[in-house]
Amino acid sequence: MATATTATTASRRQGRGGRERILAAAAGLFAVQGINATGIEQIAERAPVSKRTLYAHFRTKDELVLAHLEDLSSTGHTLEGTLTREDVPARERILALFDPLPAGVDPVRGCPFIDAAVEFPDPRNAVHSYARERKLLMVRLVAELVAELGCREPAALAEQLVTLADGAASRAMVLDEADYGRHARTAAEILLANALPTTT
Repeated sequence: MATATTATTASRRQGRGGRERILAAAAGLFAVQGINATGIEQIAERAPVSKRTLYAHFRTKDELVLAHLEDLSSTGHTLEGTLTREDVPARERILALFDPLPAGVDPVRGCPFIDAAVEFPDPRNAVHSYARERKLLMVRLVAELVAELGCREPAALAEQLVTLADGAASRAMVLDEADYGRHARTAAEILLANALPTTT
């Protein structure tokens, strides 16, 4: 009887945090291999959970990918997350979009939302739709920050800045160059300086 109780307890412990382990495994594999190149079996093995457990949490791979992107958003470890840090001045939050990636990131990945939209190209797909929502949020956040700085035409300026940021992130991934954003940062500084009202 004691053996059965022990087995049941061990099984419960193994089941705890299954969703979190699946998301962590998926995040690691997606970052290295891409989404479509990563199989459900790989994620289950990395978690580690059974495929049955994985499908109990996520009925489809699309559902898992969407949860993965939502998890990234909630942690703030994205370009959009940089913009909401109230402990950093508005101008520095904008320029932080072009900061080098943390040391040890290998391979260099671009924006996860752009990556996901590329791998799910149908605009009606839930993953693509979520990626679009995050990119629209990004431009709204930048527009609020440049308006706070007193810049002229904040909506147009925000579009220019996020285009620079997304372009830099994409090129950093293609070239596997973690600090590629330095080029776009210089352009962003010029845009901000030119948009500030002149003082007499």
